[in-house]
Amino acid sequence: MDKERIGAFANAVYRDMAGAMAIGMGYLGLKSGLFDAMKDGAAIAAQDLSQKTGLTPRYVEEWLNGMTAAGWLEHDAEAGTFCLPAEHAYLLASQGTDHYMGGLFLAGPSLLSQAPEVARAFREGGGVHFGAFDDDWIEALDLMNAGAYQHRLTSYWLKQLPDIDERLAAGGHALDIGCGVGKVSLALAQAYPEAQITGFDPDGNSVAQARAAVDKAGAERVTIIQGLITDLEPKPIFDFAGMFDCLHDLAEPEATLSEIRSRMAPGGALMVMEPRAGDRLADNSNPLGTVYYGFSLFHCMTQSLAEGGPGLGTCMGPQKTMSLLREAGFSNVGELPIRSQTNMFYAARA
Repeated sequence: MDKERIGAFANAVYRDMAGAMAIGMGYLGLKSGLFDAMKDGAAIAAQDLSQKTGLTPRYVEEWLNGMTAAGWLEHDAEAGTFCLPAEHAYLLASQGTDHYMGGLFLAGPSLLSQAPEVARAFREGGGVHFGAFDDDWIEALDLMNAGAYQHRLTSYWLKQLPDIDERLAAGGHALDIGCGVGKVSLALAQAYPEAQITGFDPDGNSVAQARAAVDKAGAERVTIIQGLITDLEPKPIFDFAGMFDCLHDLAEPEATLSEIRSRMAPGGALMVMEPRAGDRLADNSNPLGTVYYGFSLFHCMTQSLAEGGPGLGTCMGPQKTMSLLREAGFSNVGELPIRSQTNMFYAARA
């Protein structure tokens, strides 16, 4: 055996374990407000940060040391202070923007908490139902996507479909598939005040949060329904449907897409957002691909299999995505020229 190769791989395992621990410490930084407390970039001693945040000094000290070891913070040994560089705060303490990464810090611990159940499914089949995941997972999904929905959905993504943009502005009907806590529905309502928006999701917790958000916003033209698309009334017929980061999760993707197609107005469009993954394993052999395969095993694939679905997985890829859309009867299926490091976008016409 090659001893150098053994050593190199051991270092890789330690590196990956360090990454897992860094995400865990990121979770603590988010939940405790430590990132926000340091986002001004000022150098601060551990004791002063403890007093500023009201947190236990020894925990703050160890967190600062760990985040420095991970390269997330900078430390001045002579002054005994720590700081969060502006470039790091841009990603760690910028909730509500389209570049905030804090959702990942909630996602990691929440997903890994289901590792024993996923291991059981390896032996027995089936999977882990969506309802088994804690509230942190719902919040993680929101944090990972909310900024993009708020800042890009209507100002950039939908501008790629100018006729749909016009229909919605004139009071058209939009369908938000798998609406979660309602951020897409609310973004559409804000940009298109004359449009009627219907969102639906099978998860009761998510729907309750979505309805509360709609009520708070006073968005009278938004209706949130708990259930599947077959639970919707036959009317209205929709000019636009959005399926954001959920097609690969479905237990019945073919039937769901066919049902969506049957409810679309002539010339209407379905926009699908899926994780940026290639069709070949070689295309996904990189850090983002590793994250997506992990998301798949610990959530996307397993919750589909738990419902008797095909378990398409997070790295389904563009060929399978477009094939599903064509098989459902959509025409003019193609990828949209939307720039994104993490997602791919497709349009399919009714």
